[in-house]
Amino acid sequence: MHDSDAPAPGRKRRIREQTPVQRALGLLVRREHSRKELARKLTARGIEDEAAQAAVDKLTEAGWQDDTRFAENLVRMRANTGYGPIHVRAELGTHGLDSEQIAAAMDTFEGDWTENARDLVRRRFGEAGPQDLAQRRKAADLLARRGFDGDSIRRATRYDPDD
Repeated sequence: MHDSDAPAPGRKRRIREQTPVQRALGLLVRREHSRKELARKLTARGIEDEAAQAAVDKLTEAGWQDDTRFAENLVRMRANTGYGPIHVRAELGTHGLDSEQIAAAMDTFEGDWTENARDLVRRRFGEAGPQDLAQRRKAADLLARRGFDGDSIRRATRYDPDD
């Protein structure tokens, strides 16, 4: 007979603590991260700065983390969700990317920023677009908040839907 308070043999397992590399890889399989963002998330999870940086370095060398791939993906995602080039450049800058990396990522965008602005206006104001000055101002404010430049805003708020 077994004592009812004793754990069953073979049932007691200790949960192994994940290494910094394993934790970083767990983050990367969900979505792309920049080096800066990945290191920050690891330190926020209690991993020391040096160990976090070493884990990020190891994953970068192995090809799991790539700032170029991250930046291209972010440009594509933000453009597809209605953000303009000013917003996208600023967001890339917060990830510790230099101006050359940002410019290269922006150059990979194959779409048309003005057309993206027009699409956003159509979604908000209907196929006919803004009908009067007040609606054009609202549309322009929306586009400015989303990071579109003045030229794209003018073209998107004063357009012929048959263009």
